[in-house]
Amino acid sequence: MIKKISTKIAGLYILKNISYEDNRGLFKELWNKRIMNDLQLKCSFDQDNISISKKHVIRGLHFQNKPHEQLKYIQVIQGRILDVAVDIRKKSTTFGQYLALEISNQNNTGLWIPKGFAHGFLALEDNTIVTYKCAGLYNRENEQTIKWNDPELNINWGINNPKISTKDSQGISFATYKEDKNLEL
Repeated sequence: MIKKISTKIAGLYILKNISYEDNRGLFKELWNKRIMNDLQLKCSFDQDNISISKKHVIRGLHFQNKPHEQLKYIQVIQGRILDVAVDIRKKSTTFGQYLALEISNQNNTGLWIPKGFAHGFLALEDNTIVTYKCAGLYNRENEQTIKWNDPELNINWGINNPKISTKDSQGISFATYKEDKNLEL
């Protein structure tokens, strides 16, 4: 059974899962089409990704331009992350707002991120394994990054000097995103 929890941002849901443990270990369903359909989370996924990150790595804030935007379902297999989803739908009443949520294998939490969001996370432990199901294929030509430490978004990552890729460190500001008519989600 999966429980869907609404957030203050339309379309962005916290999903609480159940795991079963015994003397052999642990079992958990990561995806069940029937249950998701019952929760009104209907989706055809195109791609599954796994990332393995060291402690203090930030990945993001990533998004893809139309018509290649992606819906993502984020879960953690091992370790813990601070997961961040920023509403970048320019016509949304929650435009520029974000949700930051700790997700781990222990808390059985996932995040359903609709199209029109920038997404990133901070690995809180070494060897953190994150899985994300994506509706919409990765498209390098349409990928963009908003800087993780953008002053206008003012996301509290709880860290000053994360490990970050060159590409992510060269992301655009949120102000640039707002002004660019070609970056419309």
